[in-house]
Amino acid sequence: MYDQFYGFTGRPFQLTPDPHFYFESGTHRKAMSYLGYGLAQGEGFIVITGDVGAGKTTLVGHLMNTIDPNRLTAVKLVSTQVEGDDLLRLVAEQFGIEWEGESKAELLRAMEQYLREQARAGKRTLLIVDEGQNLAISALEELRMLSNFQLGGHSLLQIFLLGQPEFRQTLFHSPTLEQLRQRVIATHHLDPMEPEEVEPYILHRLGKVGWDGNPSFSPDAFELIFEHSEGVPRKLNVLVSRLLLFGAVEELNRITGQHVRNVIAEIEADRGIDEAALTPAPVEQAASAPAPQPALSPRADNDYAEATTPAPSFSEELGDTLELTADTAVATAAPTSASAIAAPAANEADLQALRDQIAGLEARISEQDAALRRILDLLIEWVERDPDNAPNPTSSEVWAA
Repeated sequence: MYDQFYGFTGRPFQLTPDPHFYFESGTHRKAMSYLGYGLAQGEGFIVITGDVGAGKTTLVGHLMNTIDPNRLTAVKLVSTQVEGDDLLRLVAEQFGIEWEGESKAELLRAMEQYLREQARAGKRTLLIVDEGQNLAISALEELRMLSNFQLGGHSLLQIFLLGQPEFRQTLFHSPTLEQLRQRVIATHHLDPMEPEEVEPYILHRLGKVGWDGNPSFSPDAFELIFEHSEGVPRKLNVLVSRLLLFGAVEELNRITGQHVRNVIAEIEADRGIDEAALTPAPVEQAASAPAPQPALSPRADNDYAEATTPAPSFSEELGDTLELTADTAVATAAPTSASAIAAPAANEADLQALRDQIAGLEARISEQDAALRRILDLLIEWVERDPDNAPNPTSSEVWAA
C-alpha cells in the first residue's frame, strides 16, 4: 500500500532477506573481510554469528552475488535439529546425490567422488550451513569429517557456519569439538548498527526503490527509530515499514519523532503490552504529607489497665477482642490507603516523615497484639477458675464471631 502512495518500485523494508538491499555497516564490512579471507584460503571453517535479525543471511547472499559460479559451487543448507547421519543426507541432497537406500559408507564415497569431480573441473565447493545453533554435536563432527576430503594436498570442501550467539558457546567450549575448533580459520560476530548508521541504512534501502525524498524524516525520528530497534536490522525494518504505512494512511510527506512514537505505541498495543504497566512507580511518588493517624481502640491507648481488675464477663471480653481485631485491621490498612492517594512527588523530609509514621503504626500494632494475648490469658484463667460457668456458644454464635 505505502509503496504505491509514495511511488516506490518495491517494498524496501520487507522481512525476507534480499541481497539487493545489502547495506555495508561497520560490522558487516568486517564480516565480509573475514569471508573473503576464508575464500582465499580455500579450506577450513568460517564462523559468522549474530543475534536474530542481525543480517547474517543477507550478508552471505551478498557474498554469493560477488562470486563467479563458474569457479565456485556454493550450496546452502538451513539446518534443523538433526543428528550426524541425517545431516549427511541433507548435504548429499544439496549436492544432487541420491541418498535413499544408501549406507553411510556408500554415501560418503559418493560425496567424495562428487567433490573430486568438481575439483577436476576447476571448481571449488563451498557449503553454507545456516542456523548452526540447531546442530547436534554429532552433526558438527560429520561436517568436520567432510572437511577432511582432499585432492593433491588441497581441501575439496570449505564450510561457512552461520548461527546465533549461543552457537559460539557450543563451538568454542564443548570439549568434544577440539578438532573442529582447530580448523576454524576466521570468526566474526555481527553487532547491531551504530546510531549514526541508521539514517544511511534507511535512505540506502529507500534509494533502491526509487525514493525521491518523499517522505522525508526529521532528525529526532531517526533517533527514536534507533532507540526502539536497538540497531538490529530486522527490528528496524519492521518499525520503518509500519511508519511508511502510517504515513500513507495519514498522507504524510514528512515523518517526525511524534509519528514514530505513535507507531511504536501501536506496535506495543498489537503485542498486548501496556508500557505504563511495565514502568514501575518511582520512589519519589510517596505521599507528600503524613498519612492520617488511624483510629485505635481506647483499650490500646491505656494498655488494658483493666488487666489487674476482676475478670470481666465472657461476653464483654469477646466484644473487646472483636473490637481489637477491627482496630488492628484499620491500623494495617491505613498506610496502604494513604499510599494509594499519595501525591505524585515528595521531598526527602516528607518521605522520612512517612517512614516514621509507618514505624509508629507498626509499634502500635505490636502493642495491640500483646494486649490481645493478655485478654486470652485472662479468659483461660477465668475458665479454669470457674469451669461450671464456662461459656458454651452455639454454632451460630461461633460463625458470627
